[in-house]
Amino acid sequence: MKKTILNPTNPVTAIAICIAGICTVTSVNLQAKELQVGRYSLLAATPTEAQAELLATTMTVRFPERIQTVGESVRYLLQRSGYRLATAESIGPDTAALFSLPLPAVHRSLGPMTIRAALETLAGPAFHLVQDPVHRLVTYERCDKREIALQDIEPSIELEVVQDDN
Repeated sequence: MKKTILNPTNPVTAIAICIAGICTVTSVNLQAKELQVGRYSLLAATPTEAQAELLATTMTVRFPERIQTVGESVRYLLQRSGYRLATAESIGPDTAALFSLPLPAVHRSLGPMTIRAALETLAGPAFHLVQDPVHRLVTYERCDKREIALQDIEPSIELEVVQDDN
């Protein structure tokens, strides 16, 4: 009887076949989750953070001169974000007053930062950004007075001067 290396009773052959099977299954799983974009480069087949969370998109913006108020600047930021500003009927009087304020000169150029951070910067510390991801709406709510007071408290450092009597 002829002995061959492919004899299934040979333990080395059985181990080699098992290892080859495991490698094949593993490479199929890698290809399902990752795409090879170069000889040695793989790219995850998942959405980026900005694609999954629209307000996490990083941007740099310079508002045109025609944008004069905070409300206009918020609408300008949201133009291509997939979100829109809540209707005038659903916002409170404090938010309406915020939208009518003139855009500060320091806010004419923002970034690089996320859209969420830019929206929070435009409103300032007195307002919370409220996001409705189901309807893709954005608005603001005024912070509680205690929250604003806690934000303004900064730890104070007192310096002691020690005099030498000599």
